[in-house]
Amino acid sequence: MPRTYTVGYFVGSLSSTSINRVLSKALIGLAPDDLEFVELPIGNLPLYSPDFDADYPPEAAALKASIGAVDAVLFVSPEYNRSIPGALKNAIDWASRPWGQNSFDHMPAAVIGASIGQIGTAVGQQSLRAVLSFCNARQMTSPEAYIHFSPDVFTPDGTVHDASTADFLRAFMTEFHDHLVRVLTVLPRG
Repeated sequence: MPRTYTVGYFVGSLSSTSINRVLSKALIGLAPDDLEFVELPIGNLPLYSPDFDADYPPEAAALKASIGAVDAVLFVSPEYNRSIPGALKNAIDWASRPWGQNSFDHMPAAVIGASIGQIGTAVGQQSLRAVLSFCNARQMTSPEAYIHFSPDVFTPDGTVHDASTADFLRAFMTEFHDHLVRVLTVLPRG
């Protein structure tokens, strides 16, 4: 019987009208059938401080437990001020601490994002990739995916109305599937 892989995904925006949430729905719909998805929520986390390292608050402990229960992580995020949205960076800080208990260590990971702008989160993704490198996540480096979002292409339920965009996103998710299988073959989790 073929294995099913669980992917935890982060939506980097807290906005109720997040285009990256729409993109996450599209990616889930276009992903290989043996991938299951669970959102890793970040909106209820307090701000990280090392003062909490000895006694994590329940929200942060739940985040770490949720990451520990998945096989891979997918970051679907906007770019804020040419960098990582604060809520997402805060979640990464919680998950990577306390020192020696980094939830992202050897975790298969991929980064993608949508923007209404022409450069489609490229600079923010580079900032996120640098942080994930420090966290020792096993990042998929290609294909890069900087999505120019248009409501003519994406509907709120994640339907993609442009065939070439759907083909690209399907190929991205297929490559992510292959990447996580390769990483987990060499570095099994749990």
